[in-house]
Amino acid sequence: MDNEDIIRDLFKRQKDFFAQGGTLDVALRRKRLISLRDAVESYTDKIAQALKSDLGKSASESYLCETGMTLSEINYQIKHIKKFTARQRVTTPMAQWISTSYRYPSPYGTVLIMSPWNYPVLLSLDPLAEAIAAGNNVILKPSAYSPATSAVLKELLAEVFPEEVVAVIEGGREQNKALLDLDFDYIFFTGSKAVGRQVYEKAASRLTPVTLELGGKSPCIIDETANIPLAARRIVFGKYLNCGQTCVAPDYILCHSSVKDKFIAEAAKQIEKQYGKNPLENKDYGKIVSAKHFARVKGLIDPKKVVCGGECNEETLQIAPTIMDNVTAEDSVMGEEIFGPIMPVLTYDDLDAAITKINEGESPLAAYYFSTDRKSIEKFLERTRFGGGCINDVIIHLATPHMPFGGFGESGLGSYHGKTGFDTFTHYKSIVDKKNFIDLPMRYQPYNKRNDALIRKFVK
Repeated sequence: MDNEDIIRDLFKRQKDFFAQGGTLDVALRRKRLISLRDAVESYTDKIAQALKSDLGKSASESYLCETGMTLSEINYQIKHIKKFTARQRVTTPMAQWISTSYRYPSPYGTVLIMSPWNYPVLLSLDPLAEAIAAGNNVILKPSAYSPATSAVLKELLAEVFPEEVVAVIEGGREQNKALLDLDFDYIFFTGSKAVGRQVYEKAASRLTPVTLELGGKSPCIIDETANIPLAARRIVFGKYLNCGQTCVAPDYILCHSSVKDKFIAEAAKQIEKQYGKNPLENKDYGKIVSAKHFARVKGLIDPKKVVCGGECNEETLQIAPTIMDNVTAEDSVMGEEIFGPIMPVLTYDDLDAAITKINEGESPLAAYYFSTDRKSIEKFLERTRFGGGCINDVIIHLATPHMPFGGFGESGLGSYHGKTGFDTFTHYKSIVDKKNFIDLPMRYQPYNKRNDALIRKFVK
């Protein structure tokens, strides 16, 4: 069989398995999640080696940002699955007396999860665990740009699940097209806006529900009251983590003009402190994922505006942590999401004008505000349009199962993590369970004044 036939056969087997109830038993779901957790723990070293090969990540960063966070999400689903899968009683109106009303959680069915290359373990296994907890079966399509990690994921998941429950399809555009031509019950996509639009169009042709986790130019505002040394330390960590290849990384800095020079000086100090005098020689500093992306990111650097970094190594696909000063909206680095280790610094003097400018663009996935002025913080939160973010820190808002994570507007559709993730892969049936021993006559014809009076009493 060719690739398309293999994919179609796998899809049919999964659909048949779900139709036979093979994913529905809650105790079995929990057992499968426990097996997944144990496998991830046993594969920690293999995962780290694969991430080192694909992205140059250190073992410490791999555990901090991928394996550890994945285990946290799986454990959360294991702990709460009994509660999540229970029917949820709600109040019954008097007009429906005597009956019981509840929301009945049901899985969608066969789910397609398409994950990206920048956090290929976390962004594959996090939604997968939620989909399994909700009672679905899954075809996972990881990115072709992280082949070593994709191979490890396929090996790991094959040890835990039969293909009828979870299967991995490796490959590129040909496999993506073949999968998107199938009638999945739900599609969960993480990646670029361009591909996200294609996925949405395919899903719309079948009215398939989707979650789209995309990206955007996430702003980071630093006002005149901010703790500048601490802000620089935290921003440098979040901006250059994974070489800037993080969907919620602060894309650009919007700094109050009165503290801009101080911030740049502190950020340069932090780059040296965290990555050394020669970051490209730091064994724990990663790389750009491919030659294509390396060329694109390098092309965004204007040497005349570089005040720190700017060094590149084409052989190792590395670009040093870079700061650009005196950047304007017309510079090429501001024309697209950077997704690389370049920090453009722009200035503002009026917060209202800065917020208006952000809102005039496409809504970003994240936004950050560094300040000690509570009134300004509230104004930022109330008036700025974005998916999620932090006050006086960056990126950490996604590292919890207790809050939903997702985009807004152009940066995405839907959210997940924790209970929200379970809900994402769940359809709630609204059920009224009516008793048989009494039947109120007022709703039936022929209508009369007495029944009309009862209706007016009960239905309001």
